[in-house]
Amino acid sequence: MNRPLEIPLDAKPAHPFVFLVLMLPFGVVSGYVSVALGYQYSRAGISVEAIAALVAAGLLPQVIKFLWAPVVDAALSLKKWYILSAIITTACIIATGILPVKASSLPLCTIIVVVANVAVSFLGMATYGLGAHDTPHHLKGHVGGFLQAGNLGGSGIGGGVGLWLAQHFANPWLSPLVIGLSCSLCCIALIFVNEPASTVQAEKVIKTLENLFRDIWETLKTRMGILAMILCFLPLGTGAASNLWSAVAGDWHASADTVAIVTGVFSGLVTAAGCLFGGWLCDRMDRQIAYTIFGLLLAVCTVLMAFAPHTELMYIIWTSLYAFITGLSYAGFTAFVFEAIGKGAAATKFTVYASLSNAPIYYMTIVDGWAHTHYGPSGMLNIEAAFGVLGVVIFLALLWFANRKQPKLNLS
Repeated sequence: MNRPLEIPLDAKPAHPFVFLVLMLPFGVVSGYVSVALGYQYSRAGISVEAIAALVAAGLLPQVIKFLWAPVVDAALSLKKWYILSAIITTACIIATGILPVKASSLPLCTIIVVVANVAVSFLGMATYGLGAHDTPHHLKGHVGGFLQAGNLGGSGIGGGVGLWLAQHFANPWLSPLVIGLSCSLCCIALIFVNEPASTVQAEKVIKTLENLFRDIWETLKTRMGILAMILCFLPLGTGAASNLWSAVAGDWHASADTVAIVTGVFSGLVTAAGCLFGGWLCDRMDRQIAYTIFGLLLAVCTVLMAFAPHTELMYIIWTSLYAFITGLSYAGFTAFVFEAIGKGAAATKFTVYASLSNAPIYYMTIVDGWAHTHYGPSGMLNIEAAFGVLGVVIFLALLWFANRKQPKLNLS
């Protein structure tokens, strides 16, 4: 028997902070892999290219997660999905601590990282679903901010705290054990959230997917819609180098504590500040131009970092500036997509765009790792900058062409 989807009127909605806690594991996995694991494997003599492949493998499920999004509505409940995902995520993180940190462990570690990211993608979707149903209209903005803060804060915990524990305690399993269990402890926050009853049945999954692709097709018929889709795949404002800051820290003589602080919690705070400032700017200028400017700024930052002295102080300054500009770029992309998708089936369409936007981060992480192997740290940064400029040129050319053909396109 299906119950109504609405939460009872007398039910007290969850405080927005609850969703920050629920979102923490999503960021924890990303930070733990790119910072904590990345640094440990680099210190063990593993190449940056191999570490980049490990990080990129974890990004791949985030690119295609929209394909299994309907399953979350078709089976179990949102809270059950969250708990199951948190348990699997915890097990995967702990499993990485059992493996010895050496080259022969990378294949198995990569599989574990992929499984962890698939699991945590379900956790993220369950959290968004709970937030959508248990948040009154006047608090939706607050909840959105707390969700982003949870993501970024989780990345700082997984990366910064995970690396600090690994460096200051002899037991190699202690860091993943603490970080992993912290993900499961977030399930306690579910007590304070009202669970909506879903009316979607398993047999409706195919129908849901059909509706999803129909909505995307309708959006792609518009000028802005197709531009936003193309933008998802361009290497513009990706911030991909941040996935390898811990792996290349030795090139700037940065200590483990510096890496833990700068690329961990502090990086999350700086990126969040960039997101807020970038969103403010995008409401005061043309969003398309804003995004291209942010992309160019990120390219300039990487070039300046490449030619600046490779010292620990420069590592702190340039990675922090890179994090801030990455925040600008994320805000610019989000604003542009919101403008493109309109209001019809907005949640579904934004999920697709958000998923696909991980594609350039995925392939640029691999490119950066390859570039470091063949051209060193400066070459890696310069090549990423070149890709960024190329992305800007392609996007501006497409924008010019679309505007030139605008009268002939459906702009509804």
